[in-house]
Amino acid sequence: MDINRVGGLGYVLREGDLVRLGALARHRDVELDEGIGSRCPMITDAMAVLGHVAIRNRGTVAGSLAHADPSAEWPALALALDAECTLMGASGVRTIPAGQFFQGFMTTAIGPGEMLTEMRFGLPPPGSGSAFVEVARRHGDFAQAGAAVVLAVDGDEISHARIALLGLGGTPLRAIGAEEGLIGERPTEEVLRSAAGLAVESMQPVDDVHASAGYKRQVGMVVVRRALAAALGRCQASQ
Repeated sequence: MDINRVGGLGYVLREGDLVRLGALARHRDVELDEGIGSRCPMITDAMAVLGHVAIRNRGTVAGSLAHADPSAEWPALALALDAECTLMGASGVRTIPAGQFFQGFMTTAIGPGEMLTEMRFGLPPPGSGSAFVEVARRHGDFAQAGAAVVLAVDGDEISHARIALLGLGGTPLRAIGAEEGLIGERPTEEVLRSAAGLAVESMQPVDDVHASAGYKRQVGMVVVRRALAAALGRCQASQ
C-alpha cells in the first residue's frame, strides 16, 4: 500500500529533548536537519553510511523500522535513543518502546491492520557525546557489524552510557553489560577497551555468506571501541 499521497505525515519536529518523525519523514530530511545533527551527531554519522543519497531521498525512517533488518541503522539508533513507536489501527492507537518493538528477525510488534505513524526519539543529555560506527563490505551496503553509542561524563566519571548493536544478532541489540560496566568509571582508554570486550557477551552473530560469527564478534568489538572513543571525544569537546 502506497501512502505517499497522504498529507501531513512527512514532518520532522524537534520539541525540547525529543524528535518527532512522521511516517513519511525521509532519511534525507533528518540528515539535513542541522539542529538534530548538532545535538546528536551519531545520527549524522549513521545517515552518511545509510545507502546512497538517492536511497535516503526516497526511503523513510518508518519504513526502515517496520522492515526491521537487524543490520540497518535506524533500528539500532532507536534502541540507543529510547525511541517510541506509535501504531494506529482500527482498534485505536498504542505506543511501543523500541526495546519491545523488535521481536525477532525482521519481525516487529506491528499487528494486523496497524500502521507505524510516528516515531519519537529522545535526544542525548546536553553535554553528552554520541557516535555511530559500522563496517560494511562496500559503502551503502548493510552493516556486517556496527554500534551506536551515547556517553555522558559528570565530573571525572561516566554517568550515562548507551550501546546499541547492529548486524550482530537477529534483532538490534543493547549491550547492557557493557553499559553497566561503564557507569561510575573514569573514562580511560582501558575502561573503554574493557567495555568493548563486555559488549561481545551481548552479541549473537551467525555465520553467513559474508563472514563467520567469530569474525563478526571481532569486528563488533572493534566498532564498539571506536564508537565509544568517538563519543567520549565529542563529550569532552562539548564541556
